[in-house]
Amino acid sequence: MFDPATILHLDNHLLVVRKPAGVLSQGDATGDPDLLSMAKDYIKVRFEKPGEVFLGLVHRLDRPVSGVMVFARTSKAASRLSAQFKTRAIEKRYVALVEGHCTGEGTLVDHLWKDHRTVRSVGEGHPKGMQSELHWRAIGHRDGLTLLDVQPRSGRPHQIRVQLSQMGRPITGDFKYRAKQRFDGRNLALHSYRLAFAHPTQGETCVFSAGPPDTWPAWARRLVEAL
Repeated sequence: MFDPATILHLDNHLLVVRKPAGVLSQGDATGDPDLLSMAKDYIKVRFEKPGEVFLGLVHRLDRPVSGVMVFARTSKAASRLSAQFKTRAIEKRYVALVEGHCTGEGTLVDHLWKDHRTVRSVGEGHPKGMQSELHWRAIGHRDGLTLLDVQPRSGRPHQIRVQLSQMGRPITGDFKYRAKQRFDGRNLALHSYRLAFAHPTQGETCVFSAGPPDTWPAWARRLVEAL
């Protein structure tokens, strides 16, 4: 069931929410509840709308990932937001708890290939490899884990998960990409804490942020609050 407490912003063109970890962004073959359908039902009831409610999915977060998501409430907003995502005009910032200790910052450039449900890093000359770039910065470490501030500069599926694993610092709980430590038993320690974009009709820059859920260690949540 959709929780109105997850709403960060609502206007005639946008619905911005804090996606819980473990919830699908969009329905799939499992038939499990998904955020898009639940948000549509919420809009329908709240505004007493007859018939089908329009709500555009302009980006996704993986099921085990939490954080800020935006939905478009009109076709105009959907088109303009999709264009911003396509041209990389939207700022997306994540925090990740990775295994091991690292310091400093750096930029990762890899070529990724999505093979069925898994994404792999391949050589630069691979015909299906898509160049993928992200910047990372270490902001704290404790108990064998490092908290990274991550900014992807391209929008490939599983990009952050694969590139950090390729760097030798897999995300805690991400057994699909070589993690060895459990996180909360079913999700992984990756959270979209900030999303910034131009409002699709008003033009001004909108910035939305949300801290990690309570399943994250308190020391990591405190560091994210200071970002």
